[in-house]
Amino acid sequence: MELVGVAKEYSSRAGLVGAVSRVDLSIEQGEFFSLLGPSGCGKTTTLRMIAGFEEPTRGRILLHGRDVTAVPPNRRDVNLVFQSYALFPHLDVASNVAFGLRRRGVRGQELRRRVGEMLELVELSGLADRRPRALSGGQQQRVALARALVNRPRALLLDEPLGALDLKLRQTMQIELKRIQREVGITFVYVTHDQSEALTMSDRIAVMNRGRVKQLAAPREIYERPGTRFVAGFIGTSNLLRRSVRSVDPAGVDGTPVAVLDSAAEERLVVPLRPELGRPATGSELEMTVRPEKITLGLTRPDGTCCALHGRVTEVVYLGTYTTYTVLTHGGSKITVFWQNSADATNIADRGDEVWLSWLPTHSFALAPSAHTKSTPPSALAPSGSLREGQNHTEGLES
Repeated sequence: MELVGVAKEYSSRAGLVGAVSRVDLSIEQGEFFSLLGPSGCGKTTTLRMIAGFEEPTRGRILLHGRDVTAVPPNRRDVNLVFQSYALFPHLDVASNVAFGLRRRGVRGQELRRRVGEMLELVELSGLADRRPRALSGGQQQRVALARALVNRPRALLLDEPLGALDLKLRQTMQIELKRIQREVGITFVYVTHDQSEALTMSDRIAVMNRGRVKQLAAPREIYERPGTRFVAGFIGTSNLLRRSVRSVDPAGVDGTPVAVLDSAAEERLVVPLRPELGRPATGSELEMTVRPEKITLGLTRPDGTCCALHGRVTEVVYLGTYTTYTVLTHGGSKITVFWQNSADATNIADRGDEVWLSWLPTHSFALAPSAHTKSTPPSALAPSGSLREGQNHTEGLES
């Protein structure tokens, strides 16, 4: 599946409004591919263009090398599963699954065999005679999935199909969807705004914002090495720091050049330099990110060559498997730390305690320059400790 320069614009009283801006994607056969982003980012519009319910303003859509840009949905050999499931309430489970096969002229033993195979795949064999209203939300979702798969499409498109389920059931269905996709071996294109869903199920993820793909990579790559501050802030929780470059060390860490950033006495901030970003000039602004679970919290200054910041604990929140610490550094940054609770869940620090934060330099990641760093002086962006340094929320993280 390929999208080549695909764009979608809508007419309004104010003129043309861009929903999708020149998206280029190549999705492999049998891949679980997710379009991830906030509401209004263009992910559902992109899916609807693949399905044929929307026609691109510009660009081409190819399925197995065939240009289907102007081909109607019923001739594209793809099926779409909606969040609402859209099951027929007057038909039982088996009849719902069989509906598409009957429309294609499949009858008799072949019909029963294929419906039985699909119900077994989604683990609903014993519920074939039930009506949708007698099923749970998760069971209805499986019926909708079986109905979409029974026609053996080359690709299945899913538009936030788990959005109506409660958290625990949604987590269970994430594993089930991945199992089903692996067993049937067809391409899944999955739209979601839920980062954990995308990370759990996907082979690759396209993170979208404002109609554009910000980063396209495997889940681990996107989480560990976000390309922009938007991706860093949208995927999970991220601590963002912007400081002036004090010096550049070409030898760096294990031969990788690093930038040494401004910090207070006894503190140390080092970030490896990505080749594609070049080498920053001394005195220039550089933005870096570090994930909360990579940070170690202690009461004494750490030894060695790790990154180190000094601060005061302002909040402690116990969350069962881990405790969240919020630390206000003496430089004005708010840093979030996730501390895993093991056998002893006693707090290692309390509100008001002076602590040291440390992490390996390899866990720091330099971000591409954002629109803010290009055009706005750092002091004008936000008060100390908000967007300029220590930002770990998604609001305003556009690049």
